[in-house]
Amino acid sequence: MRHNRRAAATVVFVTGLFLMILGVTFLLGGATGISRLSVLRSFLCVIIGAFCAVLAIKLNKRTLYMFLAAFFILVGIFLFLSALGIIPFSLVQGWPLLSVFAGLALLPAGWRHYRAFRYRYLVPSLAFVILGSVLLVFSFKIVSFSFKRFIINWWPLLIILTGIVLVLLSLSSRPRGGDEIS
Repeated sequence: MRHNRRAAATVVFVTGLFLMILGVTFLLGGATGISRLSVLRSFLCVIIGAFCAVLAIKLNKRTLYMFLAAFFILVGIFLFLSALGIIPFSLVQGWPLLSVFAGLALLPAGWRHYRAFRYRYLVPSLAFVILGSVLLVFSFKIVSFSFKRFIINWWPLLIILTGIVLVLLSLSSRPRGGDEIS
């Protein structure tokens, strides 16, 4: 009986917190004149991220939930700041940021799994951040040539970078010291 009351109190608390945050986001959105749909979209991303974070904490060592939590929270914050006009571009122009967000979301997922930064998560994280940054340069037309021209001229660089990533991943997965298999 005591467990049921505690569970009910938790549900009421979470629902109340959810409604307070939703109301604050609608007030902020209404005060600045942005559409309620864009506020709701960003709020839902943050709520999905929070739900995944709770799952990551409750289910021990679930790095996928931690990754999804960080990713959705980053996307939700970006969408909200973009809707408010604090970030002066939308997701249509800044779509490469999804790659950057995925790279950044790998860091807490790896930390949750190993309690330290490991190459297994750090290298792909850096690869996603670098890829997103390179694509942002073309998305914002910072350079005068197109992405297609870049690939045509610099495709060997992609092979070199892929090789570096694979070498770093293989070095990080080798057994250490006396753990080697003969």
